[in-house]
Amino acid sequence: MNVFRECATDVVLCIAELIAGILLLLDPVRFASTVITGAGLVLIVLGLIKVGNYFRTDAETAALGQLLTKGLISILAGAFCVMQWEWFFVTFPVLAMACGSLILLTGISKIQLAVDMVRLKNSQWRLAAVNAVLTLICAIVVLCNPFASTEVLWLFTGVTLVGVGIFDLAVVILRRKAKGRDAYES
Repeated sequence: MNVFRECATDVVLCIAELIAGILLLLDPVRFASTVITGAGLVLIVLGLIKVGNYFRTDAETAALGQLLTKGLISILAGAFCVMQWEWFFVTFPVLAMACGSLILLTGISKIQLAVDMVRLKNSQWRLAAVNAVLTLICAIVVLCNPFASTEVLWLFTGVTLVGVGIFDLAVVILRRKAKGRDAYES
C-alpha cells in the first residue's frame, strides 16, 4: 500500500507539472499573476491561523513560538502579493534566478534518482539520467538568462515543465513496472 501511495504521489506531481506547463504556454502573464495572487491569499490565511493560534495558546508557549510575529509577517507578505503582484514582473531578473535555481535543484535530485536506479540494478536508469540532464540544461539556460522579457521566460518555463513532466511520468511508470517485476521474481 505504501508503494502505491508513493507512486500515486509521484503521478500527481507529474500531472501538476504538465498542467502548470500547459497553462504557462497558454497565457504566461495571467498564469503567473494568478499564482502570485493565490500564494498571497494562502499566506494571508496561514497568517490569520497563526495569529488565531497565538491567542488560543497559553502565554508562555505562544511567546516562545513567535506565532504573532510569524502570523503578522505572513499576512503582510500575502497582502503584498495580492495587491502588488505586478512588482514580481518588474523584478524579473531575480525571479529568473530563483526559478533557475529551483530547476537546478530539481535536476540535482534527479541525478540522485538515476544513480539510485543504477545501484538498484533497474534497467530503466537511462531514462532517468536523460531526464536529469535535460533538467540541468534547462536550469543552465534559465540561469544564463537570455530572455528579453518575463513572458518569454514563462513560455520557456512552460515548455520545460511539460517536457520534464512527460519524462517524470515515464520514469515513474517504468520504475513502478520494475518494482512489480522485482517483487514477482522474488
